[in-house]
Amino acid sequence: MDYISRYGMDFNPFIKNSKEIVVETSDYKEVVCRLNYLLNNKGFGILTGGPGRGKTTIIRNWCNSLNSSLYKVIYTSLSTLTVAEFYKNLAMQLGLEPMARKIDNFKIIQNEINRYTVEKRITPIIIIDEANYISNGILNDLKMLFNFDMDSRDRAIVLLVGLSQLNNTMRLVANEPLRQRITMNYNLDNLSKTESKEYIMAKLNGAKCGSNIFDETALEAIANASNGIPRIINKICDSSLMIGNTKNLNTINSDIIMLAVNEIELG
Repeated sequence: MDYISRYGMDFNPFIKNSKEIVVETSDYKEVVCRLNYLLNNKGFGILTGGPGRGKTTIIRNWCNSLNSSLYKVIYTSLSTLTVAEFYKNLAMQLGLEPMARKIDNFKIIQNEINRYTVEKRITPIIIIDEANYISNGILNDLKMLFNFDMDSRDRAIVLLVGLSQLNNTMRLVANEPLRQRITMNYNLDNLSKTESKEYIMAKLNGAKCGSNIFDETALEAIANASNGIPRIINKICDSSLMIGNTKNLNTINSDIIMLAVNEIELG
């Protein structure tokens, strides 16, 4: 028997599907609120959090909600580039022909951002993912690159997304000029035990599951073993569905969760 039909789901909500189920936790709502504040005020924003906390998922869904006639989203995770390569990459993302020299790329990028904001009335949103790997050289240049009209206005939004150590980098004396320009800074925490259980139930509801697949002992075990990290919750739930189906169980308990946790750790 197929595990999806056994557990009465339209699809497995714990793996990447064409249909994404967005679980609006308190942190999710807070991040969206902060991002909208950044949208209105422009400038620089920072979003940090440990691996698997859902940073990229939140950013992706927020970007999808924006009016494309008012905002141009440029996303890059190529944060281990040199300064020169970063400029060339950003120029290409803006649809420009990259120049050989950094100073020339600097000029054409600024001109293009000005063209978007002044002529087209479109605000560029530059999202740099995995920004904890970004070099101090690029961070130093960011403030200059997005300095318009003698620093009297912000023409674009720059969002740095990465692991929590990004904040340590920003505290360095060398990055003080950029840090003073930060409009929004938020760190994603782990889900609480209650939120972890609500997260699982919301995922199941999104997959049109009408029964209680996981009993209370299972939910408690998942919350404890995952430490409230969404990516780990998904992996445990996915593995436990497979194991439960193999054992012909219609309800999953903590014993199955422990088997799933062991399987993930061995994998």
